[in-house]
Amino acid sequence: MDSRIKELIDRTKEKFGLHNYYLQTHELYRRVNFFSDTVYTLCMEWFPNRETVEKDGSNPEGAAVIEIDLHTQKFTSAIFVSGKTYAHNGVSFANFTNNDIIKWIKQETGLVYEKHFKLRREEERELHFVECIDGISVSPSGYIEVHYDEDRKLTFFSNHGHYPSKEMVLDETYSLTFEKIEQLAKEQVQLLEYPSYEQERLFPLFAVEEIYIRNDQSYTIPFELFVDVNSYQEINQTIFWDEPLKQTFDQKELNWHDEVSIEQAYAAEPSPDSFPITKDEKEKCILGVKELLRQEYSNESGMWVLKTLHREKGYIHAMLRAKKQDKRVFQKKLMLMIDPENFQVVNYMDNQFMLELFDEFQAPDKITIEKEEAFEKLKDLFELKPYYVYDFDKKRYVLCGKVDCEYSVNASTGEVMMLDNL
Repeated sequence: MDSRIKELIDRTKEKFGLHNYYLQTHELYRRVNFFSDTVYTLCMEWFPNRETVEKDGSNPEGAAVIEIDLHTQKFTSAIFVSGKTYAHNGVSFANFTNNDIIKWIKQETGLVYEKHFKLRREEERELHFVECIDGISVSPSGYIEVHYDEDRKLTFFSNHGHYPSKEMVLDETYSLTFEKIEQLAKEQVQLLEYPSYEQERLFPLFAVEEIYIRNDQSYTIPFELFVDVNSYQEINQTIFWDEPLKQTFDQKELNWHDEVSIEQAYAAEPSPDSFPITKDEKEKCILGVKELLRQEYSNESGMWVLKTLHREKGYIHAMLRAKKQDKRVFQKKLMLMIDPENFQVVNYMDNQFMLELFDEFQAPDKITIEKEEAFEKLKDLFELKPYYVYDFDKKRYVLCGKVDCEYSVNASTGEVMMLDNL
């Protein structure tokens, strides 16, 4: 075993009090963060003495799965299976207060409370935090979570966030008010069919589509674009073809496992996922997408829009949406996985099977009110909150206002109702 890895393993055993445990497995992983940096992680599985893998292949109760960032040498997660720990003199909280836990998080992460993270909610023996920038919420957001048992011993810790440097944040004073963006807010009111799984019926609702509005009102950032990937490239191209392709699509099994060597990890070798998609690669991906559509959706020329491309887990992912959408809240989309070597689609996912579930639901009632009336009912229920949002073009976090609303208007009855109540 490499001496550097052994040192991290020994440190983990000591820190978390795993003297009644043995190291079952350890492995190196890499991922690309939001800033296109490659992060290497050592993942360890510790089993309680005399325990082995369960018959179904799962880890036994009390097993610990612990991850540490190889370069910062900070722990990113420590999870004890089923919330049970046999650790001796491990991590525990001397006093039953939130402040003790916050202090421990600060020591573990180097982050400052209410500057980098803030408390979102508290549950029984659980604290949930979200990422922030000087107290202002962030999108996409990281999180920190801590659980402990009745003896105040740590049973769950997870820290996943981006925590940008000061240079990556465009500093300014928040100045948006609802009066300034009222017209934009009105445009976000959409008539959609929401499913109620309990009642197995569709409700016609006027609801608010979330959006981020730049602090200076110069542009907006759609909420739907935020996927936690290192970088995406907007395409927004409708795909057309003249002739279908009669050959059968050969769907291949995806190989998600990215084997990493110690040499690669300590040399901080960039992951292939961190490289931008070139113009030539983009054009080849579009051809690959078209070929798949000609095979599997041969009669749907001009009916699909290629929205974005991004790299993930060794493949180039293409996100497509149906050009013509119905009014249902869940829209038809495709995710295609493309081999970056030959630019052929190797696999794809279609959410049609999920949408077909709603075909059996009771149809929505007749619409009796207009958007203008719905907006007036919702106007005082809108939320406008400051958010720092990552701007992919500027490569910086910019100050925005997030327009949202927890309420909706039933388009057939005019009743104002909370979306969560569905």
